[in-house]
Amino acid sequence: MDDTTEQTPDNALPLPELVAARLAGDRKLTDPVKTLIREALGDSEPSAAGGARTSAGRVYLGKVTVTGFRGVGSEARLNLRPKPGVTLVVGRNGSGKSSIAEAVETLFTGTNAHCSGQHPNRAVRWRNLHHDEPTRVEAKLMVEGDPSPGTLTRTWTGDAFTGSEAVLKRPGHGTVPLEQAGWEQATRNHRPFLSYADLGNMINGKPSQMYDSIAGILGLEYLNAASRRLTEQRKELEAVEKAEKEKKPVLLAALEAVEHDDRALRALVAVEERGGPDYATLDALIAGVPTADEGRLREARLEADAKGPDLDRVGAAVDALQRALADAEDLKGSAAADALGRAELLQAALAHSDRHADDTACPVCGTEQVLDRAWAARAEAEIAALLREAEAVRGAEAAVRAAMRTVQDLVVVPQEFPAALAEPWTAWSECRRITDPAELAERAFRAAVTLADACEVVARTARAELAAKDERWREVVDLLTEWTKLSREAGTAKPRKRQVNAALNWIKNLTTEIRDLRVDAFADHTQRIWEKLRQQSSVDLRKVGLHGSERANVRKLVMDVTVDDTEAPALSVMSQGELHSLALSLFLPRAATADSPFGFVVIDDPVQSMDPAKVDGLAQVLDELGRERQVVVFTHDTRLPHAFRSQGLPVTVLKVERGEKSQVRIVSETDPVKEAIDDAMALAHTENCPATALRNVLPSLCREALAKAIVEAAWLRRSRTGQSADSLQAAIDRTERLLPLASFALFDDGRIHPDEEVRTRLRALYGHESTTLIHQCQMGAHPGGFLPPDPVAFVRKIEDLAHRIRKPEVNA
Repeated sequence: MDDTTEQTPDNALPLPELVAARLAGDRKLTDPVKTLIREALGDSEPSAAGGARTSAGRVYLGKVTVTGFRGVGSEARLNLRPKPGVTLVVGRNGSGKSSIAEAVETLFTGTNAHCSGQHPNRAVRWRNLHHDEPTRVEAKLMVEGDPSPGTLTRTWTGDAFTGSEAVLKRPGHGTVPLEQAGWEQATRNHRPFLSYADLGNMINGKPSQMYDSIAGILGLEYLNAASRRLTEQRKELEAVEKAEKEKKPVLLAALEAVEHDDRALRALVAVEERGGPDYATLDALIAGVPTADEGRLREARLEADAKGPDLDRVGAAVDALQRALADAEDLKGSAAADALGRAELLQAALAHSDRHADDTACPVCGTEQVLDRAWAARAEAEIAALLREAEAVRGAEAAVRAAMRTVQDLVVVPQEFPAALAEPWTAWSECRRITDPAELAERAFRAAVTLADACEVVARTARAELAAKDERWREVVDLLTEWTKLSREAGTAKPRKRQVNAALNWIKNLTTEIRDLRVDAFADHTQRIWEKLRQQSSVDLRKVGLHGSERANVRKLVMDVTVDDTEAPALSVMSQGELHSLALSLFLPRAATADSPFGFVVIDDPVQSMDPAKVDGLAQVLDELGRERQVVVFTHDTRLPHAFRSQGLPVTVLKVERGEKSQVRIVSETDPVKEAIDDAMALAHTENCPATALRNVLPSLCREALAKAIVEAAWLRRSRTGQSADSLQAAIDRTERLLPLASFALFDDGRIHPDEEVRTRLRALYGHESTTLIHQCQMGAHPGGFLPPDPVAFVRKIEDLAHRIRKPEVNA
């Protein structure tokens, strides 16, 4: 069976490898767009993409052990060969075979339709009644590329079916939880398990579920997941752009509503700046950083910060000046003052005498010979005495000068002050230029009080104005902050959105292309399987396709059929057996895709409702699938093993047997002809065997061996001649005697021929003794029976005859 679903060598690659090759070879995409695509695909590693394998190769099942699960009590072992081929696990209803099938499914998935309550009938008890130890399911796994088998183990410790844990141990990879094996998505998309309940759900589910069931196996989840991520990115970018557009009119209205605030005006200009917003200005406004051009707002801030002179200090300094002036005034007219005047007069006379040393006459009265040296000495001594007497007057004058400096030092004018305070600040500043201490004392305090009062009034008014402005501004600054952030994000989003759209279009186009190829290949594969399964059905499957898309509300699986060349809807015209065959036709391609990491398929009860012809077709389909996959089929219907043997198809048959307290054994089923011969031979070798047993039981066992050999030969002939399987099975069921039964193995027409004609044909093919042996076996069913002279020799002759009847080349 062709295990690919693509039509070109490129598409034969697992999907992630295919996408990587396409992406690398696309020269139209820019590097940022390619990076976006890789990032969108990045979270879907090959293991999680539902397509690519996480292992070095496919996974095959080895020995499976089941303990305490459903119908299995103590440990049961199912020995499987981990390689392609078909294994049939047969057993009657209630033998425990379905429990083992469901245990394998649960081992990998953690659930199954029965135990999880999804089965249309009811949920069943999942823990075995006869086993008190923890429930456990384990399988040896052979992964292509691994040096030795790994082990997958699932255990339950509580009462809840969902409360299990599974771990995977692989050589060279350590032990990890099953979730880390990367098979979860692949298990959904390429589910290698098919129970009888699943078989019905494949065709009886809702249209969308049927669509999703098939869409998933196309292996496109890898691309679909990337598309979803890119779509989510685009939504986020569009949400930013939308938010910015919706917020801008609200911001503009709020800014326009703030009257007489230069910040709002500058914000409006910055928002509507040609070429894009002026973010530097907006950031400054948001941060509250003042700028050089603020107009009235700047002036108001200057007024609000206005502060006049310290009246306490100015008052103290003026008081000190006034006290110094008073002290100096008190000394006027006193002896100290007179002494100072006389000392100053004598100092002036000495200075005159020094300038006119040769002139001894008094410059005031003209008396001659009075300003001589003796006079000068007397004058100097008198000046010193007078100055000592006038020291208080000089100290008072120094105090006045110091007090004036103190007052004038308090006159500090800022480099900038509000225009409203220009006059009082000027009056205050002029105090520094006053030289008359009395005038300074009079004007300084008055100017200081005037300035201080003016500053207080102006600052109070300005602060009230600023408070009103700031309150209105605070109402819009949050809007401005939010919009500025959105505007920046929207500016970044625009080129990013263009890149996301380009990436999304590329992903969608590739998805459509690959989906169309895979749908066509899948449909072809399904139709090929249906052709084998339909056998004599009048229903012809013309078309299998998908209508809608993965994200569409209305999506369905399209199956067009014709009944005797008349178009009809598939589900309304097919019988139950045909519907099951159709479901298998839809399921098996899913297990045969190149993307599946599973090298095995487990199918439970696929034969129900099938007629013999379809069972033959199923054996052919399973045989073809078994050339590439390990196929494990659980069935109670013996027709399927018979269909394999009758068509000469290779198969391994294991038999499930159930004992007391749910003890389940799985053994290799022997050849049914050989089994009957062995039973007969054991009886023939029995010492002291009763004659009755040798007369009746021994011939009956030999008859059973010949009957099975004849039936097998009949089915081989039917396979060559194309005879109707239904009519052959019905004829076999109606025939009790060996000679009429042999007609079906000896002639091509499928009819019962006269006994003598059959005998003639038997003698010609197998010798004259053949008819005698058949007659002797037939006698065993009569009361008198047949007692062979040599029981062992008799059984050996029957064995040889059965062997020759089964040979296709003899029975040609």
